[in-house]
Formats: sequence, structure tokens, C-alpha cells
Amino acid sequence: MKLSHWKIVFLICFLSAMVCGPFPHHGAEAASGSLCTRYNIHAQNQNGIYKASYANYTNPGPGHVVIPAGSPVSIAKITRKLIDLHFPESNINVQYEFHGPRMGMSAQQYLNIITSVSPVSYSHLSQIDRQGIAAGKAFVGMSREGVRVALGYPAAHRTPSLDSPTYIYWTNRFGTVAVNFDSQGKVTSLIK
Repeated sequence: MKLSHWKIVFLICFLSAMVCGPFPHHGAEAASGSLCTRYNIHAQNQNGIYKASYANYTNPGPGHVVIPAGSPVSIAKITRKLIDLHFPESNINVQYEFHGPRMGMSAQQYLNIITSVSPVSYSHLSQIDRQGIAAGKAFVGMSREGVRVALGYPAAHRTPSLDSPTYIYWTNRFGTVAVNFDSQGKVTSLIK
């Protein structure tokens, strides 16, 4: 049996992927499943299927759930446009949509930002930050870090820098909220 050059290349790539696993993430810890979320995950239960987005729909309507920052998570599957997450403590699977060109990074790079191999602690943040994180909302007086933990990592095509004076978040597919910061990095207003 004679194999063409391209069939051999495909076979080598396929076998390499089978041996090496589906994707690299944070090293050995990810392989053992010991990841946790750095930020709250805003998801929506749509007939038993939980969906979330890189755009962080912070108030998508009925079925909205906030999966707390620091939750153990495993990565079930990752593609260019979709990340399947499993949260073992609540036994929830989340289909997390991702748009690389809008974020300016790959899905793998994004996962490395929103997850951690070490447990996360936000005890160093202010009381108002911790209240916002627990509620999954931004409040006047919160820090940039507190807002990111509460609402999620901001979508880069609308918030190109984490030092921006304004973070833009989507409340749902059709509406946004602007979170404005002063020169000390504290929230001064929220504009819908």
C-alpha cells in the first residue's frame, strides 16, 4: 500500500495529537485537573445548557448564574471558538464562546488568563470589592481588579488596556455598561 506525502503528514500529526493530548495549559497541574477560575463566570441556563461568553454577559436575563471566582474547573474541550468548561462542585458544564480576533489572542492564551493553577484569594481587596465580587456586580468605589473579578476579564476589542479609564461590558447580546474609573483606579460611575 502506497501512502501519499500528505497522508503521511496527516497521520503523523494525528498520532502526535493523540499521544500529546488535546492542548497545553499551565503544565502538569492542568493535566491533573487542578485549575480554578480567576474571575466570576457569568453564564445563562438555556434549557439545561449553560452558556457563557468572552463578552461577559453580566445580566443576560432569565437563567443567569454567577459561578464564583476561585471555583475548581476542568477544561473538557477547547476549539478556536468554543471552550467547554466543567465545574465539578456544582456539576455544571458551560459552553464558553470565544472570538480570538476580537480578543487579540488565542483561546488557549485566554484560558491562561481566566484560570489559575493556584488557589485564588481576594482577601487583600476592599470590602466594597468583595461585596461586588460576591454579587457579580460593579459598584461605585470598587477597584479595577475588583471589577475584573466581579464581571470577568473585559473584552479586548472594547477595552484594549486594563489601565483604560473605562471598561465596557455587555449586559446581554444587545446592551452594554460602561464602568468608569478615576485616576486612582476606583469606579466613579456605571453608564448603561
